[in-house]
Amino acid sequence: MIAGKRVSQIRRIIGDVLLVLMILLTVNVACVMINKMNTVVQKAQTRDVFKYELMMCAVLFLFALDVRFGLFTCMKNRIVRVVGWGLRGVIAALTVVILFFCGKVIGGSLINTAGPAEHAIVLGLALENGKPTDDLVARLNTAEAYLNKNPEAQLILTGGNADESGKTEAAVMHDILAERGVKDEQMILEDKAGSTKQNFRNVAKMIDPGKPVVLISSNYHMDRAVKTARSAGFTNIMRLPAPSSILNYGANVLSEVVLEVNDLTLRR
Repeated sequence: MIAGKRVSQIRRIIGDVLLVLMILLTVNVACVMINKMNTVVQKAQTRDVFKYELMMCAVLFLFALDVRFGLFTCMKNRIVRVVGWGLRGVIAALTVVILFFCGKVIGGSLINTAGPAEHAIVLGLALENGKPTDDLVARLNTAEAYLNKNPEAQLILTGGNADESGKTEAAVMHDILAERGVKDEQMILEDKAGSTKQNFRNVAKMIDPGKPVVLISSNYHMDRAVKTARSAGFTNIMRLPAPSSILNYGANVLSEVVLEVNDLTLRR
């Protein structure tokens, strides 16, 4: 009897913690994605990603409610309880899948294998009202630091999504680095692509994809970026993750999960 009360108490505490975390995550996702939909060029894609992020938050929230209150099996009717156990199994399975992909994204963000190379690819990031985001500036800071350690290397700045003024992500990155003293001959622009996949395909035509290359992107984006680079033919990739905003991290991780699952679906 006492053991049962302890288990019930522990379950309530865990459920309370999960519910608080899920409320914080959902608020974070809503704030970040609504802001993006109002400021970035790719509004339609952002809207679609936001929709799936909310679906994932709903699954995780239902899981937290079930842990806290026994949501799916609290009814006394036997048939309803059997159905509830089935729903519990579905929600638990979906939660495991979501957490697995979140783990992949977070794990990939921690790996740094950067070393000397002729080229470092700096991935662009959608501009907000024509201005670079904090995460894009962090990528440039990381690229500049790498160039200071490896002055013979060239930075390949990618991103072709232009804002209303016609400036692409790559052009904005070039201007920022030029203001910091980086020479034109140290930078190559790939400003035609509208996606990460096309970025790598275009860059693979500009340099030898078989040679070592450093990949610079936000930490949460690194796992999928490496996978995309490999699919474009790059075989010797060194990772150099850039720090990202902690305030946007939850929403960005879920965005990566949505895009990763979408990639897997399209490959089939």
